Amino acid sequence: MKASHKITILLTTALLLASCKPEIVNVKPDEPTNPQKHETITLGGGCYWCVEAVFQQLDGVISATSGFMGGHIPNPTSEEVYSLTSGHIEVVQVVFDPQIISAPEILKWFWKAHDPTDPRGQGVDKGPIYMSYIFTHSPKQRELAETSKKEAQTNFDAPIVTTIQDAEEFYAAKEEHQDYYFRMKGENPYCPQQITPKLKKLGLDY
Repeated sequence: MKASHKITILLTTALLLASCKPEIVNVKPDEPTNPQKHETITLGGGCYWCVEAVFQQLDGVISATSGFMGGHIPNPTSEEVYSLTSGHIEVVQVVFDPQIISAPEILKWFWKAHDPTDPRGQGVDKGPIYMSYIFTHSPKQRELAETSKKEAQTNFDAPIVTTIQDAEEFYAAKEEHQDYYFRMKGENPYCPQQITPKLKKLGLDY
């Protein structure tokens, strides 16, 4: 084979490989939280990688942090959470600017981003740590969540099983689990298999 042909083949292969690489999406970085301006709500909708990838893209969301809530053991280890001995579930704590995106709008995205009628979990992630939860951070927010749940029920044939309760202590997951989808979608097959279809369906970046 001539050298020129080898070079052509190598270039063609390189271009094909490059075209197969997932697009890198620059997600806006977390902004400083201002308790005087911002609100917090904590949401459980299956794997926190999936929930985070949705909410961190929304205008008005200041930060979306993956972690755990709802258990009875302070500072739970991953082993305690995933062995189901701590009582925690995977959640994403969402801090948002209500002047840009309201709590009812956040909740509309929540109902669209997962199946709140599944009592077993979400997708391939089954078990109590993947249950549908809304942890509210004020009486007004809880009232809005209850109203939103009733409104959302009209979009589902099966009853919504989402639990709404007051927020408890939040424990952030390790740094390696934050901003997971956009860092790891080219490395962990779970991302393109489970998260990308969700983002496409919602009309978000993927």
